[in-house]
Amino acid sequence: MSAPVADARTGDRARVARRTGGRRRAAGFSSRRVDPGGVNDSDSGTDGDADRVRAHVFVSGTVQGVYYRANTREAARDRGVDGWVRNLDDGRVEAVFEGPDDAVEAMVEWCHTGSPAATVEGVDVEYGDLEGEEGFSVRR
Repeated sequence: MSAPVADARTGDRARVARRTGGRRRAAGFSSRRVDPGGVNDSDSGTDGDADRVRAHVFVSGTVQGVYYRANTREAARDRGVDGWVRNLDDGRVEAVFEGPDDAVEAMVEWCHTGSPAATVEGVDVEYGDLEGEEGFSVRR
């Protein structure tokens, strides 16, 4: 199992986890929302957001020019996951997935293979608070 990697924006090592095998949620991140009244959604059992999570994924390898983004969009839509995907200038693909825990986890796992023409060398994932993504899009 890999050690946590530093968050390039903040240098915070506790908020980022490298994804290599079994599921690992970065320390300090919560997948539950708190409503304005201060009641945790998981306690009420009535809000659909209680089991929703957010994953911010960075995929490296031969992942640009191989329909990785289009295939990611289709896979996410098939699983009912919201978010977006885009190419980065350094050759990686970045994606955000929000949805039911099991569906988001399935998308993170899917990223390890991606499109049929891709050669994935690494997948890094950060789990964080929901930001209310709706639908799934390819960003440019």
